[in-house]
Amino acid sequence: MLQKLSIRNYALIDSVELKLDKGLNIITGETGAGKSIMLGALSLILGQRAETKYFFNQEKKCIIEGQFLLTDDTLHSLFEENDIDFYEETILRREISTDGKSRAFINDTPVTLGVMKQVGEKLIDIHSQHATLEINDPGFQLSVVDTLADHQSLLAQYRKGYKQYKKHLQLLSALQTAADEAKSRQDYEQFLFNELENANLKTDEQSLMEIELQTLNNAESIKRSLVNAYSLLSDQEASALPVLKEVIVQIQAIERFNPDYAQLNERLRSALIELKDIAAETLNLEESTVFNPSRIEEINSRLDVIYTLEQKHKVNSIEELMGIHQKLSDNLNNLLSSDEEIDRLNQEIAQLKAQLEQMAATLSSDRGTSIIATENQVAAVLQLVGMPNAKIKIVKTPLEELNKDGKDNVVLLFSANSGQPPAPVGKVASGGELSRLMLALKSIMAKHTALPTLIFDEIDTGISGETALRVGDVIGDLEKNMQVMCITHLPQIAAKGEAHYFVYKNEKGVRPTTGIRRLAPEERIHVIAEMLSGKDPGLPAIANAKELLGY
Repeated sequence: MLQKLSIRNYALIDSVELKLDKGLNIITGETGAGKSIMLGALSLILGQRAETKYFFNQEKKCIIEGQFLLTDDTLHSLFEENDIDFYEETILRREISTDGKSRAFINDTPVTLGVMKQVGEKLIDIHSQHATLEINDPGFQLSVVDTLADHQSLLAQYRKGYKQYKKHLQLLSALQTAADEAKSRQDYEQFLFNELENANLKTDEQSLMEIELQTLNNAESIKRSLVNAYSLLSDQEASALPVLKEVIVQIQAIERFNPDYAQLNERLRSALIELKDIAAETLNLEESTVFNPSRIEEINSRLDVIYTLEQKHKVNSIEELMGIHQKLSDNLNNLLSSDEEIDRLNQEIAQLKAQLEQMAATLSSDRGTSIIATENQVAAVLQLVGMPNAKIKIVKTPLEELNKDGKDNVVLLFSANSGQPPAPVGKVASGGELSRLMLALKSIMAKHTALPTLIFDEIDTGISGETALRVGDVIGDLEKNMQVMCITHLPQIAAKGEAHYFVYKNEKGVRPTTGIRRLAPEERIHVIAEMLSGKDPGLPAIANAKELLGY
């Protein structure tokens, strides 16, 4: 229930605060005074977009604030989902700055417009004279049947499952596309993998073979150089080792005269040992160096395989080839696992679809039952509002495929007069008939929903007299189930309200402003009398107003 609405700096409104009654709230006023402006402001805290050109003062920001009393526990989950604190007295606030930037708050928690709209739709339903277009919407027509079927819990469960079903289908499509692309490459990648697998590459293999090949190709010159080196070290009389031995003998003869000579001789002995090792190693290397044509051919063949693979894959090392080999292996394994994932997903989709088909069948059965009740209840209300021969016919046809609402297509047909075959609403109903038909639908839906507040904006278009009285009775009856706000020009409807608010235009000052105030009982008599006969109503009009008000 909307307890209080505060509007600052919007259109013709400088500052207005409206405290509302829990029953039927009537809003009246002269044309152009600003009644519908208030609904425009209210729509801002229901998530609608705003334009700064509608500001009363272009130098100040616009602030709209609504205080709601929430007694429906079903809203708890919605608040939790959006990480908003839930209070019985909840405040929705919208601030629009002069540069057009907008901020939305629920209980002082910043929220997106989408979240504000989502919450607002659970709090208020605004029905204007233009909203009769909604009656032609297949989604609305189906919602009427679903509301009277009282299967909202099952429908919510179905829609949740359908959402998951659609996500699974999208994932399956993506996996199949990826798998198809992979399979188109599979033969080639398998060939590349087999080629690398058969090559049996080893780390550092290339560099070691290149060194060995270089050694084999130059075996003759290497042996010659090693033999000469060995000869210079130890195989000649003037070679390095005999000379070094002689040097050691010479220094040894004088080392007793100075400790430095002894240290120097120790270093010479170490050098002698190192040179002996070098000479021995040189001899070993020379003996192990053998010209081997078959080994050269073997190495050249192996390196040719490696070089060909490197050139093919445009890399420069065995390590890079091994990385490509691993990647190809992963790709082929992923292809196998994707097939398994597709099979698993297909099974889940089939299971989900079976569950959805079962729920859709139950929904369809419920709808079939509720259609009869809907037709009868709407016809009864239409009779109350002065359309005794009017009737609706709801046609339900099965769909081939599941959609977010099940497998039913619902079409609402309307006939205003006896003998006139029912036809699509938009083609056969006048503006007044559409208004009363929508009122009939809203009134029966109100008994099955927990919507706290219903707002009618000049739904009385095209009706008067006795019909207006009956429409007023129907609107007045709605307050048993919810809070109702009704903007009207008809005294018959205005008299039904428990609270009556009067919108007026103040012409004083630099520019006109819109204000609103709640009428006292005596003021209410006068305002309704004016609605009956115009300005300065006479005694008959006043008496008629009192009669309408039940005074």
